Amino acid sequence: MTGKNDGICLAADWHLSQIFGILSLERKADNMCKKFTPDELNKMDHKTKNDVICQMQDRLEHLEQNYENLMEQIHLANQQRFGRQTEKLDDIAGQLSFFNEAEANCDENVPEPTVEEVIDPARKVPKKPKKKGQREEDLKDFPQEEIPHDIPEQELNEAFGEGSWKNMPDEIFWQLRFEPAKWIAEKHIIKVYVGTDGVHQDEFLRGDHPETMFKGSIATPSLEAAIINAKYVNSNPLDRISRDFEANGLNLSKQTMSNWTVWTAERYLLPVYERMKKRQLEAHVNQSDETPVEVIHDARPAGSQSYMWVHITGELSAVEPIIVYEYQKTRHSDHPKAYYKDFSGILMTDGLEQYHKLARDLEGIKNANCMAHARRHFANAIKAIGKSNPKAVEASVAYKALVRIGAIYDLEGALKDLTSEERLKERQSAIKPLLEEFFAWLRKIQTDQTVLPKGETAKGINYCLNQEEYLKVFLSDGEVPIDNLASERALRTFTIGRKNWMTINTVRGAQASAMIYSVTETARANGLNVYYYVKHLLTELVKHLRADGNIDETALEELMPWSKTLPAECYKRRK
Repeated sequence: MTGKNDGICLAADWHLSQIFGILSLERKADNMCKKFTPDELNKMDHKTKNDVICQMQDRLEHLEQNYENLMEQIHLANQQRFGRQTEKLDDIAGQLSFFNEAEANCDENVPEPTVEEVIDPARKVPKKPKKKGQREEDLKDFPQEEIPHDIPEQELNEAFGEGSWKNMPDEIFWQLRFEPAKWIAEKHIIKVYVGTDGVHQDEFLRGDHPETMFKGSIATPSLEAAIINAKYVNSNPLDRISRDFEANGLNLSKQTMSNWTVWTAERYLLPVYERMKKRQLEAHVNQSDETPVEVIHDARPAGSQSYMWVHITGELSAVEPIIVYEYQKTRHSDHPKAYYKDFSGILMTDGLEQYHKLARDLEGIKNANCMAHARRHFANAIKAIGKSNPKAVEASVAYKALVRIGAIYDLEGALKDLTSEERLKERQSAIKPLLEEFFAWLRKIQTDQTVLPKGETAKGINYCLNQEEYLKVFLSDGEVPIDNLASERALRTFTIGRKNWMTINTVRGAQASAMIYSVTETARANGLNVYYYVKHLLTELVKHLRADGNIDETALEELMPWSKTLPAECYKRRK
């Protein structure tokens, strides 16, 4: 299973266990079914014989349903193990492997990109006819080096004759050169003076100098920012970062980097984290999701599953985007209940019962559910059918459901740039009729019993009808998104990192990771360069660390990822 997503493997294994369970039940039913001889059948009265026939018909129907469920689960298990994970109607099969990514994406007919195409897209302007010197303007923010390519005078004389030549305007072309990381050893020389006479005799004065992050440590805000950027933004495990550093002349063990990272979170980032939580809970709409993580030393048996929860401001809200991660040992409803105890508004989630319980137990919270989760069951049903049978796909209830959901998503997508008031008006007039028709159609399908009761299509129908009230909440509030995909995207960086480092060693490490991910992902969501922002943040926080070990909170607001007073370099792309 090298290179496969652990979650996919678990899901596929679950499907296989269900398959074997069905086979076991069928074998048991076969053993219990009595086989009548021709003489026994001839001696039966008409009513008894009819009863036997009806029982056999019921059993045959049951067997056919189980067989179809069995085949669906086999196809789905194979697709989840080996197929591409997508919900698009036109792209539900196939896979791009990590190991053939270069070959699969290679197209020698694609032209070499221009400088304008590879520099920061955010700095691009609409294409216009190129002006003279435009490329130089595009590259002005990069360190520059002039490399002349001249011709020796002797060669010129040999080519043109003695002195029979003159200079023409230079030809200029640009390239981008990459250089590995550079290290600068800072030698801080603190001048020391002592009084020699009078009342100040033997008194000392030392030159003003920056405080160190950790006593006796060579760590600096820039170095720690580089480690955080590599691990939490680029998802590199510490041993790989250590090897990269060593290749560039720095022998820094993963244990040392781990210590620095945990200390940074606990000493400097905790007050930033708490301020982010407070601000996030002030939003009218929030979104939440969770994903499993294994913590080795958490006082529980090996292999016990913990969870990383994510809480974000609604993606359609007018407030600044805030992403908060929270480590908990379990998936119990007490955790979101404690987190959202002071929240009043709408919480967008999936259909997990813990969230419904939260809305029931806490006054002021209204639960909204995710339409994408409904779509997934229908997509799975189509994956099970497979692309090789397009007529069966198009004739399926799952396909028809996805077409209806797709039409709703198409309309919703066109409303992205509207105000919440405008979006609500358009939803009421255009989307509400489609959604009502969709639910009416589902109820008819359910009544007609035209789908397998245990199949993926039935699961999608049941999810929609059971969550109908919550799936319609977005129709009544323009700030509520149609789904919870923003939360899933917020977890993506963490899940990629989890695949690389597999486990977290301690609860303390998990909590530190939650704080750091909160800072880095919120910084990204606010359009910041994470490296420069974390470097600036730590530089300033070191200055504001009081003697009692606490951070001066009066300085925090100007340092938050949404602050409008951050230095310009925090918005630059790293060079």
